[in-house]
Amino acid sequence: MTARADGDLAPASSSAPIGATPLDGGVNFCVYSRDAGAVELLLFDRDDDAKPARVIPIDPVAGRSYHYWHAFVPGLRAGQIYGYRVHGAADPRNGLRFDSARVLLDPYGRAVAVPKGYSRAACHAPGGDASTAMKSVVVDTTRYDWEGDAPLRRPPSRTIIYEMHVRGFTRHASSGVAEPKRGTYAGLIEKIPYLKALNITAVELLPVFQFDPQDAPPGRVNYWGYAPVSFFSPHLAYSATGSPLGAVDEFRDLVKALHRAGIEVILDVVYNHTAEGDDRGPTMCFRGLDNRAYYLLEPDRSRYANYSGTGNTLNANHAVVRRMIVDSLRYWVETMHVDGFRFDLASILSRDSSGAPMPSPPILWDIESDPVLAGTKLIAEAWDAAGLFQVGSFVGDSWREWNGRFRDDVRDFLRAAPGSLQRFADRLVGSPGVYGHKQREAEQSVNFVTCHDGFTLNDLVSYDRKHNEANGEGNRDGGDDNRSWNCGAEGPSDDPAIERLRNRQVKNFLAVTLLSLGVPMFVMGDEVRRTQRGNNNAYCHDDETSWFDWSLVERHADVHRFVTLVLERRLRRDLADHGRRLTLNELIEHATKSWHGVRLGEPDWSDHSHCIALELELPRDGLRLHLMLNAHWDDHDFELPRTAAPPTPWRRWIDTALDSPRDVVRWTDAEPVPGSTYRVQSRSVVALLQPLGDDAAPPRAPGAAPPRGAAGS
Repeated sequence: MTARADGDLAPASSSAPIGATPLDGGVNFCVYSRDAGAVELLLFDRDDDAKPARVIPIDPVAGRSYHYWHAFVPGLRAGQIYGYRVHGAADPRNGLRFDSARVLLDPYGRAVAVPKGYSRAACHAPGGDASTAMKSVVVDTTRYDWEGDAPLRRPPSRTIIYEMHVRGFTRHASSGVAEPKRGTYAGLIEKIPYLKALNITAVELLPVFQFDPQDAPPGRVNYWGYAPVSFFSPHLAYSATGSPLGAVDEFRDLVKALHRAGIEVILDVVYNHTAEGDDRGPTMCFRGLDNRAYYLLEPDRSRYANYSGTGNTLNANHAVVRRMIVDSLRYWVETMHVDGFRFDLASILSRDSSGAPMPSPPILWDIESDPVLAGTKLIAEAWDAAGLFQVGSFVGDSWREWNGRFRDDVRDFLRAAPGSLQRFADRLVGSPGVYGHKQREAEQSVNFVTCHDGFTLNDLVSYDRKHNEANGEGNRDGGDDNRSWNCGAEGPSDDPAIERLRNRQVKNFLAVTLLSLGVPMFVMGDEVRRTQRGNNNAYCHDDETSWFDWSLVERHADVHRFVTLVLERRLRRDLADHGRRLTLNELIEHATKSWHGVRLGEPDWSDHSHCIALELELPRDGLRLHLMLNAHWDDHDFELPRTAAPPTPWRRWIDTALDSPRDVVRWTDAEPVPGSTYRVQSRSVVALLQPLGDDAAPPRAPGAAPPRGAAGS
């Protein structure tokens, strides 16, 4: 205890918890730095102050426990703006980059204040300028009424993910959201009825941790948000209030409102790098506190290992960084009530201090085994920017994976690429060739054809090549392996035949994604054919290139209706087996299934085949399902399986070749199909249903696999 001016004893400072913690009578501050010679706590009255109002040197004896520097400051409360100044050696050759001219963010700060004059350049200019630096803010996280809210814990078998951008969803003038709510958490709340009506069950938000919008080429802006500066703070610019404390509560308002609508919140999290960049980048936080702990360094310690493609890589398996990552995840679950996380470039988390992949990475097992995170959705982007590709082999028992092979193989099949059919068939039934060895449930695979990174679905069927000239990098950025097909013209077309084909292909991609076994995911605006005009790397466009144009909801009402009705039926599926989840292999073996070609019992697995049919009989579900997929440029008459006695006609649920509203119908409106064959038009998907008993029985997603060895399994 220490004496206060009023004569009472103030609590002694503590190394736990880390960060800034409001207590009775003041705030306890704690930050980690092993090699610092001295640490000063800086208190500011305003976010744009050039100098701190108070400088509090942390006692190197009483205020240091192990490598944790801590101080208790009486009289402070939530809303206090602060930062750190750290003194130490500036010796890049040995990995030390202390710079006492910088105001440093607290790695555990719960909110960030961003002055109007914030300057990334000033963060590494000689001398430093506190008025242009981001600063941390003290937050009392206990002062919020959740009104009984809690994470929803929806089972993966009933999860449909909508990847979206908080700002881009309502920033366009057509959104109908008024300022200052346009492009904010509050603006998104106003559009929740749209999401609920669409029948998605989870939103996957592009990064909402505070990031540096200036981490972009000159004259451009970092729009996606993959440039974090704080792993505990919601991004301030997404708050309609404009205040750091307001941003924390506004984000919680959003989570609570989504939960009330039955929609889970999954965060796209970036624990693989920070906005500090390479050795030429700014000093904002981590490198000024403990460069050697927080980052992977090359043998030349002055340079950063770059497995992220952004200039640096977090040292995720260092004990202190591991703790920070787990503490961050716990915070977003316990305090902010989120339901899950999608880990950007998650394979980086498997690398050791030398950059080599580990067979049993500590951080991944820390996350998986943490009791607070048990039941939380964990989704891995199971690759990194340096060539490590772990789809089907990502470490752990609870992780689900973005299935990049699903994306590639579905694209190939629907553009009639030779040799794609066998791989496509495997993807259709949960990718047993990729995941069957793990004895995991079918929903380990997160199935997607498009995401934020790459073409939108409209552009996938409208462009043969990327058009990223507006990014200012000579069209060199962005991927070249798009596996797209423009349907006969590059870019927008007034040709009715081309437009009709594109619309059909969009529905084909959506049908396959939403019907395949696994967790389906699609990206904001694909349900209304949002375009980026051929830009497949729109990370630096905070403009109409990236925003959701709400006029498209009416313009492409048929596609919107198609998605809504397919998802309406998907929501009613449940692949549970008497309360026990079936593994992918058990599910495949459980279904009575058969593969066909245009002739019954004669699937053509050759490299030049573009037609396949799958019949499933699921007695417990009271359903037979017959899927026919024709990626060929000619129409084909498919033989239909014979019906059981007494004869029961097949009923058409989906035919993407038909105009709306016949392209998809509600279950009760499915029309009988006469005859023993069905003409599947070129480049179309057909789904026929046949009730075995109760004709109101819900449909099930496909659950059979192609013959082992015959279909790439």
